[in-house]
Amino acid sequence: MNNLKNLERLQQLHQLIVKEATGSPPQLARLMQVSERKVYQLIEQLKDIEAPVSYSRVHKTYFYEDDFDLKVTVSVTVLKDNELTEIFGGSYFLTNKIQTARFMQGAILS
Repeated sequence: MNNLKNLERLQQLHQLIVKEATGSPPQLARLMQVSERKVYQLIEQLKDIEAPVSYSRVHKTYFYEDDFDLKVTVSVTVLKDNELTEIFGGSYFLTNKIQTARFMQGAILS
C-alpha cells in the first residue's frame, strides 16, 4: 500500500510542478500533508526517472526545465475460481476512493 501512496504523491507533485504552483519546500510539504524530508525524497525520485526538475528561488516554485510528462497507471490482475479479472485504477489513487475503479471480467492476458 505504501507504493500506491507514493505513486499518488508523485502524481500530485508532478501536477503541481507543471502548474509551477508548489511554493517553497516547507509550503509544499504542508500542501501535500507530508514532511519536508518526504518532499525532497519525491523530488529525487522524479530526478531518478530523468525528470528535469529545478527550483526557482525567485518564483519560489519547482518547475520543469524541459517538457516532461508523468502518467501513473496501475493494473492488478487477480485469478479467482479459474476466472481472470483485471482491475484498472484511475482517479482512485487521487481521491482515495474506489469510485472510479473499473472491473473487466473475463479478460485474457497473453
